[in-house]
Amino acid sequence: MTHPARDPHAALRLAEALIARPSVTPDDAGCQTLIGERLRAAGFVCETLLRGPDDFRVTNLWAVRCGARPGPTLAFAGHTDVVPPGPLAQWTSDPFTPSHRGGKLYGRGAADMKSSLAAMVVAVEDFVAAHPDHAGRIAFLITSDEEGPSVDGTVRLVEWLQQRGERLDACIVGEPTSVERLGDTIKNGRRGSLSGRLRVIGVQGHVAYPQLARNPIHQLAPALAELVAIEWDRGNDHFPPTTFQVSNVHGGTGATNVIPGDVVVDFNFRFSTESTPQQLRERVHGVLDRHGLQYALDWTLGGEPFLTPPGPLSDALTAAIRATTGVTPELSTTGGTSDGRFIARICPQVVEFGPVNASIHKIDEHVEAASVDTLAAIYRGTLERLLA
Repeated sequence: MTHPARDPHAALRLAEALIARPSVTPDDAGCQTLIGERLRAAGFVCETLLRGPDDFRVTNLWAVRCGARPGPTLAFAGHTDVVPPGPLAQWTSDPFTPSHRGGKLYGRGAADMKSSLAAMVVAVEDFVAAHPDHAGRIAFLITSDEEGPSVDGTVRLVEWLQQRGERLDACIVGEPTSVERLGDTIKNGRRGSLSGRLRVIGVQGHVAYPQLARNPIHQLAPALAELVAIEWDRGNDHFPPTTFQVSNVHGGTGATNVIPGDVVVDFNFRFSTESTPQQLRERVHGVLDRHGLQYALDWTLGGEPFLTPPGPLSDALTAAIRATTGVTPELSTTGGTSDGRFIARICPQVVEFGPVNASIHKIDEHVEAASVDTLAAIYRGTLERLLA
């Protein structure tokens, strides 16, 4: 039987095996068991951390292999869970049956992010086979709760590692970061996310007698216009300016002749390192108070921003990408949040790199089939530059 590390399409085959497991959040569906078996065979010590209630049990994997010589700890991180496939009738092929058409691999999780996980595992298998006495340590942090609430996934794994005194030196998160072609974009940071639910309180009444009521929508409108117009900051060399966006507005009884008693507005900040959550909260409250609103406001901090300035990890990954594909990647901090925000608590260098993201969360999600093994070569090239 051909050893996985010697099969030129080992990463593609493992990606297919992972896609075939319907691991919709938080169900791991055996993905981590398969990955753990491969890693144990490569000399890793694997530990499973189960978290969450019985009806939403999250599976987390921590795996580590110690080298023969001193050196840094390089971790690979990712998630085995996927979003629901949506209407099955709209898929060209079963979302949990890996399928090939036109040189592409189709299936839920193909891009986000089972191809990355497969490439990471095979890259490590190949690297360890070639360098059994490598320097430092290689680690994996894998969860089944990234696409869901992210309450009992990577954040719990990181807390558990903190309690044990673990610290990482560098981490590659396998998020699908490439835009046009594999290798064109590395995420070296992410903006923070701060959400608010604002309830402005009025007095319900008949529209024909507004003097007997107080319309919260009318009261809110000038304050909301001011919030929308504010320049929160100008960003910096690494981050675009902080943005404020309203996502939902709920008000009224459904009747056209009733002034509502309240209006509820959901909004979100994606913020740079030029603003802090406390500063943003204070500025919003200042506007609302100045307009004399009666209101309640609940805040949710989804994540702090993190940034890895150019350095050893991004240099090694960039060199590996260039050597493998001929592409010079751009360092970017655009996009939403990721589990990198949690890992940054115990790791000074966190970057994200993976396949093209054009089809993520869509019907007929896919990647270029050849890119999966290319991605494994890039990850292995990074290991060679840091731990060989």
